Amino acid sequence: MVLTRLASARGAVAGAVIVLLLVALAFLTPLVLHLDYATPDYGALRRPPSAAHWFGTNGLGQDVFAQTVRGLQKSLVIGLLVALLSTGLASLVGACAGYFGGWTDRALMFLVDLLLVFPSFLIISIVSPGLKGSGWLVFVLLLALFNWMVTARVVRSMTMSLREREFVRAAQYMGVRPFTIILRHILPNVSSFLIIDATIAVGGAVMSEAALSYFGFGVRPPDVSLGTLLAAGTDQAPVFPWLFYFAAALLVLFVLAVNLIGDGLRDALDPTTARSTR
Repeated sequence: MVLTRLASARGAVAGAVIVLLLVALAFLTPLVLHLDYATPDYGALRRPPSAAHWFGTNGLGQDVFAQTVRGLQKSLVIGLLVALLSTGLASLVGACAGYFGGWTDRALMFLVDLLLVFPSFLIISIVSPGLKGSGWLVFVLLLALFNWMVTARVVRSMTMSLREREFVRAAQYMGVRPFTIILRHILPNVSSFLIIDATIAVGGAVMSEAALSYFGFGVRPPDVSLGTLLAAGTDQAPVFPWLFYFAAALLVLFVLAVNLIGDGLRDALDPTTARSTR
């Protein structure tokens, strides 16, 4: 039934097709065309798109198509990892806070409120320069650390309602351990919300990575991401538009497609919405 509702949502289908095409572009194109995003062509500096260089070249003679594909690949990987880590952390913290209550709830919600007060962009921009040799995985952890609090609050409220249900009470009377109840009975019943949230979080994480990399706090040269390509091409966009607009178009297209999928999943997983009822 969920797949039928999802297939009937034209926006979600279009978004899924776009995401699949972008994933294929990012991960299959380098294998097929043997792209090299780092090697310069000194005979073609800032050349416009042509048969030899589909998206043109930059000031160093590097192929913009190869760099855009590499940047899209890096941004997709970062977005997916951040969404998985933040959603997993939010589900665990929110479910524990809602199920146990008492001091556990107050302590975890104090941590959530504390992290919500901190300006995440400013903190990451201050911390990341000191982690230059740590690689981009540390950057993923920093992004995930500040992207789970709101979801945790929603999961907590849903858990507080579910813990009073008969199947949870029956498991408690049978002596099932609390964490087993959380994993087997609580989280599966909030999985629809978590799936939707994780899907939308991918787009948000890609935007966050692009923004931080744009200002030099994320992925750093010689590696590239969509954010670094946008930063490198901003000043030259009026004269050499291919250095900026290809990366910008892919970023906007991906975020839009992910949001369409999220809307379709929300309607498909929630039968009370007007669209799914129709």
